[in-house]
Amino acid sequence: MRYKLFGKSGLRVSELCLGTMTFGEEWGWGGSKEESKKIFDAYAEAGDNFIDTANHYTNGTSEKYLGEFIGSDRENFVIATKYTLNGRPKDPNGGGNHRKSMMQSLNAILERLGTNYIDIYWVHAWDFLTPVEEVMRALDDVVRAGKVLYIGISDAPAWVVSRANTMAELRGWTPFTGTQVQYSLIERTPERDLLPMAKSLDIAITAWSPLGAGLLTGKYAAKSGKGPEDARLSKTDWGSSIITEKNLTIVEEVKKIALETGRTPAQVALNWLRKRKSGVIIPIIGAKKHSQVKDNLGCLEFELREDQLKRLGNVSKIDLGFPHDFLNMDFTKWLIYGDSLNLIDNHRANG
Repeated sequence: MRYKLFGKSGLRVSELCLGTMTFGEEWGWGGSKEESKKIFDAYAEAGDNFIDTANHYTNGTSEKYLGEFIGSDRENFVIATKYTLNGRPKDPNGGGNHRKSMMQSLNAILERLGTNYIDIYWVHAWDFLTPVEEVMRALDDVVRAGKVLYIGISDAPAWVVSRANTMAELRGWTPFTGTQVQYSLIERTPERDLLPMAKSLDIAITAWSPLGAGLLTGKYAAKSGKGPEDARLSKTDWGSSIITEKNLTIVEEVKKIALETGRTPAQVALNWLRKRKSGVIIPIIGAKKHSQVKDNLGCLEFELREDQLKRLGNVSKIDLGFPHDFLNMDFTKWLIYGDSLNLIDNHRANG
């Protein structure tokens, strides 16, 4: 196991983060306590230290289990958890980004985890109601109080994150060092703005659903009959909107490369994500079974060839849209730079 610096900080975290949304059976599809413990043990025994949870996962059971599993080894792990989601639907202040939600969530989180501080405290989703300055000042307060070491933000537009960090820098508050985005071979839209923003500001990316709601494992297929016979995604399944002709084509390419490398499709998809050259990118692996987390960890044991990475990149490529495509046109570049672009050495260019 190797480690990465968590964005613009000195914090060392594993190349893979363990997501614990599946710890607990309250939502109808998670793992039992015994199976969750096996998953945790397999991850920890591999030398990994970065674990992600949230105050609302399985109604708080995820954090309770995690606190028990860590026990006296608390200092060996980087624990990340989140607030924002509403645990009391009839209470307008039961969720959201505001200070009251932040503080009442944090106090309950510390009790469930059985710890006196959180390594990384995430804003779970942007609510478009709370002023940016309220969020950043309140987060800075919990850092100064010693209850939180680092802060991050999940599921938010790039303009929100960049504005928040600029404000924090100008006012001497704690900035975001990490952001969570949905990113995989079948969800590459973060490449338009979120990834360039994170690389520019040295913010770590943690990628949730790196296997595309399970589609990239190769075990699911549309009911049209394409793919394996052992599993089907119906229109009632979470993530069923990902069943498109393009995505099924991506899955087929992943499976071809899995055969070439003697690896599983999941390992190939995770390996591609780890090799993206967009700053620090850490996939969040989740599992319902011990065997699944063991399989996911296998993505660290091999390297994809450059031609295989290129094939995966080509089959999953997206249009970046405006203004990116417009600014990348040869005519536009000529209008901006004249004949001098190729004569300028730009050390800040990507790649």
